Amino acid sequence: MTPAPYSVVAFNASKNSENKMHDDFVAKQFGFAGGLVAGVEVFAYMAHLPLEAWGRAFLERGRMEARFLKPVYDGETATATGVEAGGGLDLRIESRGMLCGTGRATLPAAAPAIRLSDYQEATPPPHDERPEIGPDSYPAGAWLGIRPNKVAADIHSQYLRDIREPDPVYERDSVIHAGILLRCANWALMQNVKLGPWIHVGSTLQQLATGKVGDTLTVRAKVTGNSERKGHKFVDFDALVVANGNRPLARILHTAIYAPRAA
Repeated sequence: MTPAPYSVVAFNASKNSENKMHDDFVAKQFGFAGGLVAGVEVFAYMAHLPLEAWGRAFLERGRMEARFLKPVYDGETATATGVEAGGGLDLRIESRGMLCGTGRATLPAAAPAIRLSDYQEATPPPHDERPEIGPDSYPAGAWLGIRPNKVAADIHSQYLRDIREPDPVYERDSVIHAGILLRCANWALMQNVKLGPWIHVGSTLQQLATGKVGDTLTVRAKVTGNSERKGHKFVDFDALVVANGNRPLARILHTAIYAPRAA
């Protein structure tokens, strides 16, 4: 099934985030027109299409990758489209007449088997004791964790409103939205190093099971790459989002520019 185009008026839910790339004044210093709508929210807009195509099965075992090419701004209309190709959906999201992101979604016959023991637990430092960003940030092979995060019903409902998600399955079945899982991957960056403004570049998320509102989420993430390209410093990691300490919900391959060059 090819889903109909899906349009949403974007909302900058992260405007007050510690990441000041979502702040108008700071983002303009890096050459943007204003504060960026977070990549996790753009991912969430795109994720509406495979849900429409495949229903709840996508939330149980679906796979989606997305790469963010141009900013989406608060108050602007963003339109996601999906085209059937090779047994999946090729995805695009556009805003202000520009291609802002591309992706692909598939529905495997079954969720891949993941061994929890293959992913090591790690504890982030206290918030005020995070190391300053520097050349030794995110060394390859390091393990990152987050502070346990309980997905409370009111916070999840507010998140659904923030991303303008109309599908009733999340509220009806108390299913945690993939965007919340992706936020956990961002926290693995933010809770381990004191970052300046930074940019989420792209992610691949493989659902392993549905999370339930009320679950407490943690992350076990291994840094798989750290490089510099065109003055930007990139980090890649392989993260497992775990519910209640024992139930893997999603595997996420995550890429971010943790130290962007100035404009």
